[in-house]
Amino acid sequence: MISDTFQLTNEIQYLWLLLVFITIMATLYSSVGHGGASGYLAVMAIWGLSPLEMRPAALTMNIAVTCWLLYRAKAFRMARNPLFWPIAITSTPFALIGGFVEIYSSLHNSILALVLIFSAWKLLSKGNVPATQRIPSRNVLMFLGAILGFLAGLTGIGGGIFLSPLLILFRWCSIRESTSCVAGVILLNSIAGLTGYFLGDGQWPSGSGWLILAAIFGSFLGGELTYSRASSKLLHRILALVLVIASIKLLRVAL
Repeated sequence: MISDTFQLTNEIQYLWLLLVFITIMATLYSSVGHGGASGYLAVMAIWGLSPLEMRPAALTMNIAVTCWLLYRAKAFRMARNPLFWPIAITSTPFALIGGFVEIYSSLHNSILALVLIFSAWKLLSKGNVPATQRIPSRNVLMFLGAILGFLAGLTGIGGGIFLSPLLILFRWCSIRESTSCVAGVILLNSIAGLTGYFLGDGQWPSGSGWLILAAIFGSFLGGELTYSRASSKLLHRILALVLVIASIKLLRVAL
């Protein structure tokens, strides 16, 4: 009887700690304008959750936080961005396909570890505003959308961590113009990836509702943190450290 009570107490503490860290991730990511899926996946990886639990939970949290960020920034005018539709037209159905695909845990962990390492590098790198801009062909944008959409549905990210630097790197738009486009693509990819997951007979993981509430609460706090004096560089370094720790654990499990 005592052992059962002790086990129950540990499980409750385990859940609460996870919720606290999800809230912290949502706060930090939303404070710098990100949905935070890579952060949620990193925390859940450190906690040892399985891919079947991680993917739907991360996608759902991404949907909730991205909707809030779009509303707060009044960025639902993304449809006017000339880059949005060519990317969204292919990324959304391919995210659906990626969410439908079920892969082995070792392969999933390896792919996710690489995604988190790239995310950490992106957070630490300095982005420069392009001097000149050039709009690529529609075929290029559609091809890019297909790749990012499939990866988003397969791993549980929204794809923004890849799309945002690519738009800036190739001088397709300014940092400000990329915000609404990336947020819209993240939202559609997350919805499509989650839909594909359930169409593939995926099960809703228990306790995910609490994770979603923690992410939403964290996004509210992140909105306040944006206007504080908190150092953006310090926040990026903290996030990058968490992502690297999670990627190392994922690679150790996979290998």
